[in-house]
Amino acid sequence: MRARTMMMGACAAAMAVAVACREGTPNPTKEPEMEPNAPTVAVQQVRSYPHDSTAFTQGLVWHDGRLYESTGRYGESSLRIVELQTGRVVQKVDLAQTYFAEGLAAVGNTLYQLTWKESVAFKYDAETLRPAGQVSYTGEAWGLASDGRRLIVSDGSSYLTFVDPASFQVDTTIRVTDGGQPVDQLNELEWVRGEVWANVWHTNQIVRIDPQTGRVKGRLDLSALVPAVRDPEAVLNGTAYDPQANRLLVTGKLWPKLYEISVPSLGIGGGGAAAGTAP
Repeated sequence: MRARTMMMGACAAAMAVAVACREGTPNPTKEPEMEPNAPTVAVQQVRSYPHDSTAFTQGLVWHDGRLYESTGRYGESSLRIVELQTGRVVQKVDLAQTYFAEGLAAVGNTLYQLTWKESVAFKYDAETLRPAGQVSYTGEAWGLASDGRRLIVSDGSSYLTFVDPASFQVDTTIRVTDGGQPVDQLNELEWVRGEVWANVWHTNQIVRIDPQTGRVKGRLDLSALVPAVRDPEAVLNGTAYDPQANRLLVTGKLWPKLYEISVPSLGIGGGGAAAGTAP
């Protein structure tokens, strides 16, 4: 009986230890779920227009029925009004050879043109292209867009900075991410239906960015539009949206064509057939 009692006692003790171990062992920690990458969609070409193949496009804007273009490179930088149908330069302002022009945006009737490393933005009257002053800032500046109230600036990093147009004082800064990872090399910008669209330098993609969170909502693949230009810097870089006509225009540095495109899944573009022609 003693042996049986000892055996039963040993078994009970072993069971107690096992239960205690189960109760005291924490559940395995779950791996954090990976944020999915934004989907990529192709675009459809609606039509094409001639484009100056010597223009090193840095910014493209549709404003009040006109197409404006900022071109870069030292000694070649300019601001232009371009006739969409023919590609003809209707009016042009050349910058001094010490400036490398970058992004372009409109706020009200004022155009703002960035410079790459010169830390100054030039202001122009949109109707006449007459100089209307300048604003200083710190660091490099690449792309430019406007949400109607603020200017949005890229500098080739994964950050976008929202600034006051009058002073370039910083309002807010967001980091752009896709799948939880930063997206850098953000270049030319455009404001499209409440989103920031950014060309990613040296790629054939435009990313659609939530201006509140910085998350990439989607990517557009424009590979089918890229021309056979030998210059390695002849990359996609120029987006202009005409909200009145729902028309989306894109081009690139040194591209011989400017394209009107549509993104059917978003209902964006393709509405320019009856739109007016820029002067």
